[in-house]
Amino acid sequence: MSTLEKVKELREITGAGIQDCKTALSENNNNIDQAVDFLRKKGILKAAKKSSRDAAEGLVAIYFSDKIGTLVEINSETDFVAKNKEFINFCEEVAKKSLEANTADDLRTLKINENDTIDQAITKLISKIGENIKIRKFEKITCDGHIACYIHNKASESTGKIGVLLSYETDKQKVANELARNICMHIAALNPMSIDESGIDKDFIEKEKKIIVEQLKDDKKKPDILKKIIDGKISKILTENSLLKQKWVVDPDITVEKAIESFSKSHKINFNITNFKRLKVGEGISINKSNFNEEVKNLVK
Repeated sequence: MSTLEKVKELREITGAGIQDCKTALSENNNNIDQAVDFLRKKGILKAAKKSSRDAAEGLVAIYFSDKIGTLVEINSETDFVAKNKEFINFCEEVAKKSLEANTADDLRTLKINENDTIDQAITKLISKIGENIKIRKFEKITCDGHIACYIHNKASESTGKIGVLLSYETDKQKVANELARNICMHIAALNPMSIDESGIDKDFIEKEKKIIVEQLKDDKKKPDILKKIIDGKISKILTENSLLKQKWVVDPDITVEKAIESFSKSHKINFNITNFKRLKVGEGISINKSNFNEEVKNLVK
């Protein structure tokens, strides 16, 4: 690997500037791991400067009791830090405190130890680890029934890349556990918008309808035929985004609704989904990627 390639790799791992990366590699015989440690020990990048950088990696942390469950997305700049044990431990501690919060702003002001709020602890962690870290999203479910959860691509027992909470009602919880967990896994994979069609945002439907109309504007079919086509496409979108109408990830020949009916009948239980929440690390974040070649040219100039 050339020196330039190593500089690029080190920059992607740490987010440090090109000149800092060149110096770190030069001081450590071009060893990437040692250069990473060098940059962290030097504390070249201060926490205040890091707060504006993209943080699209990280973890989703989950915590729940019998009636309350929470999901917290905590972002870092690189997956390298997301695998850092200290970062993972911090995410777990934040998740434990999260049951006391109702919003992300509430969560940031909670005490994580005798001396620090979660916000203050984040600032200290930024200075120590060397990357921007932020709490991006917070979801909470409170129910009268039961809560199931699932973590995909685990970093620990309560953290991973996708987190799902499901609240449900049943008369036989032990029997229903298997079904509830499978539904959580389904939600992680297929990302439904709501339990059924009635819960899908009307603004989303109108936006999709406008897109379909625009796509069909040059079609020469009769208006009544076009209306049927548009209605059919909207119906398909509603089905694809409604949990109960989606194809069951365990058996695509049936819907989630039919899977629940079948399980309930064969195990002689009642089962009803009341709510769900899903968070995926970095979902919806637009990353501003700089042109590495241009940076090198500017540095040479």
